[in-house]
Amino acid sequence: MNYKPIIIVAGEPNSIFLEIFFKSLKKKIYKKPLILICSLKLLNFQMKKFKFKKKIKLIKLSKLNQYKLDNEYINIIDVNYRFGYKFENISHKSNEYIKKSFKIAFNILKSGFTQNFINGPISKKNFLGKKFLGITEYLTKEFSSKKNAMLIYNKKLSVCPITTHLPLNLVSKKITKKLIFEKVFLINNFYKNYLNIKPKIAILGLNPHCESINKFNEDEKILKPSIKYLVRSGINVSGPYPADTIFLKNNRKNFNIIVGMYHDQVLTPIKTIYEYDAINITLGLPFIRISPDHGPNEKMVGKNSSNPLSLIKAITFLDKNWSNPKKV
Repeated sequence: MNYKPIIIVAGEPNSIFLEIFFKSLKKKIYKKPLILICSLKLLNFQMKKFKFKKKIKLIKLSKLNQYKLDNEYINIIDVNYRFGYKFENISHKSNEYIKKSFKIAFNILKSGFTQNFINGPISKKNFLGKKFLGITEYLTKEFSSKKNAMLIYNKKLSVCPITTHLPLNLVSKKITKKLIFEKVFLINNFYKNYLNIKPKIAILGLNPHCESINKFNEDEKILKPSIKYLVRSGINVSGPYPADTIFLKNNRKNFNIIVGMYHDQVLTPIKTIYEYDAINITLGLPFIRISPDHGPNEKMVGKNSSNPLSLIKAITFLDKNWSNPKKV
């Protein structure tokens, strides 16, 4: 059987990514060919550093369709990157390299060669600056998608924040009925069309205990009417629930997804419960994009002690021969 390859952008060169990539290749055999977009020099340097041995196949982009690909080799599209053969601090120096890597991946995805895409950790502060809140929004703009959702996926329980990498003092101003509808419809469609699951969705309140002493209470004025509308639309959704108790074992077991109003409201508990056993899936794109659910982890670079589980889960998710990989 011919499997569509998985495109992997290595991301920030001064990160733990190549270390966990090597560990991922040691831990598991994957059916779909992996194509790494990365500096060949950087790859060779880190293979030597981590004493990882595997044959390398250099892939020319212009002949991509002509290769017989498998995972006997590390299949790599080389992107030039100058470095001093040592681990460096994350800085703007790598921005052009990351941008070129993404551009190559985007061209491959737009060509229809594959719909499977993973990117390694990237410093949002250095690479995106103030242009985008995160990679989710960066990809949404590149592919002219009108809607997006950041789903932190675990088979037992997933979470999605209505607002993403937004300062807390701006959250309440950004929460609207329209935004809630968009995110919940994307989540519901992904579970139904891609995973063949009719999901049970919980929506959290914004305020403690879903109450407020202010005249305008978001839970009453925005969340409750939104939930009623979603229920009438045939979605199995309920709430709002207080955030301080929903993640208790006997409560969370009743749901497939918990939707929160802001980033840390749902990402803190999901990472506490599952640690590295979760992946970041961007919904709303014409392909599946996943990243490990952690950052570059600059302090751990070169120490050979980073946990590869999230990357293994990301590759494994895409390695399944899903029957309906349409726009999610």
